Amino acid sequence: MVDVEARTRREAQEDSVVITRAAEPVPQIASSRRLSLSPLLITLATVAVAVVLGGAMWDAYMGAPWTRDGTVRVYVVTMAPQVAGQIVELTVKDNQFVHKGDLLLVIDPTDYKIAVSLNEAAVQQAEANAQNAERESTRRQQLTSLAVTVEEKQTFASNAVAVQAQYQQAVAKLEQARVNLQRTELRSPVTGWVTNLSAQLGDYANVGTNVISLVDADSFWVDGYFEETNLEPIRVGDPASIKLMGYRQTVRGPVDSIARGINVANAQPNGQGLANVNPIFTWVRLAQRIPVRVHIDQVPEGVDLSAGMTATVQIDPRPRQLAKRNRRASPSRVEQFNLHRHAARDSHLSPCVGADSDNAGQTKAAVTRLCGCPCGHRALRGRTRCKDTTSERPWIATGLPPTPMTSRRSTRFTERMRCSSIRNRASGSAAGATFSRLAPRSRTGNASRCGG
Repeated sequence: MVDVEARTRREAQEDSVVITRAAEPVPQIASSRRLSLSPLLITLATVAVAVVLGGAMWDAYMGAPWTRDGTVRVYVVTMAPQVAGQIVELTVKDNQFVHKGDLLLVIDPTDYKIAVSLNEAAVQQAEANAQNAERESTRRQQLTSLAVTVEEKQTFASNAVAVQAQYQQAVAKLEQARVNLQRTELRSPVTGWVTNLSAQLGDYANVGTNVISLVDADSFWVDGYFEETNLEPIRVGDPASIKLMGYRQTVRGPVDSIARGINVANAQPNGQGLANVNPIFTWVRLAQRIPVRVHIDQVPEGVDLSAGMTATVQIDPRPRQLAKRNRRASPSRVEQFNLHRHAARDSHLSPCVGADSDNAGQTKAAVTRLCGCPCGHRALRGRTRCKDTTSERPWIATGLPPTPMTSRRSTRFTERMRCSSIRNRASGSAAGATFSRLAPRSRTGNASRCGG
């Protein structure tokens, strides 16, 4: 019995092992299905990420106007001496920073000092001559006609005036000599840097010839050359981001202005005065580039601006576009009035009728301004007064589109129509009788107001 039970247990264990081995392929099939779905999920996730990144790149590069054709610009002050002479003192060197009023160079002042001295002596001499001539003329004028003739008096008086004019000329020459002496010193008119200095100590400086150039430190700006197809969303005041090629920091500032003209090659005549027209491909049209000036608000620390640097300029007009969308979302006054006019026409009422209805409450102010009703209501056709009983002014309801007019103009119009109705009624006109029914008024008041 023991052997039989042991054999039975052994057979049962072997059967369980066989069943277990037979059930092992089921998980393998499930895992293979998961592996077959994994590439599909990875592909879908990759496509989704690509779509998101593509949208972001499109918004970054196409949503906002930008250009890589940007240049840092600056005002350069070219200094030329107003007096000629040898440079005897040069106090600056190339690329040196100077402040406004600093001394740059000195031209030999010897000749100009001598000129001042000579003119001072000439002024003293002219002053003495003028005083002497004035005294002589005064003495001649005090003598009687028995001692001196009238002609001699006039001669001395004219001589005194001429000598006085010579004295004034001498004074003016002295002032010019002093100015020339001051001009021997060239001082910086702006705060900035000396650039491309070629003058040397001992050089002869001619009048009107540039010897020193200064870069104005307070005049840096950036010119972004945008294609004409990208100018439509750009407005003055839009924020701009400037990325210099040599720096990581971003320089920011608003759009200062947009150029109103560039050089047109076709407008240049040739030697015979004929138009010089360049040939183009009819199927290719290249967009012109228009300079957009961007003001620099603040230069980041560590950024040294130099005129001529290459920059990438991006304009961000999104705040203005959002405001424009908001304005488009809300109907304008004209649109509101048009909607109200169509609704009134369908109900066979005057264009201004229904301003106080439930569905036209938001257009009440617009209709009030257009129709001229001071209380914001409008009477139905055939009624002569506004629905507001507190109003004392008649408002005529006509089937014609209303015209903007003030209350005073409307009152004058009503009075003219009333006067016309009185005259027509006197002549038996039907129009006058119709208007009289619409706008009754006492005969005495009408006659006195209309002059009848």
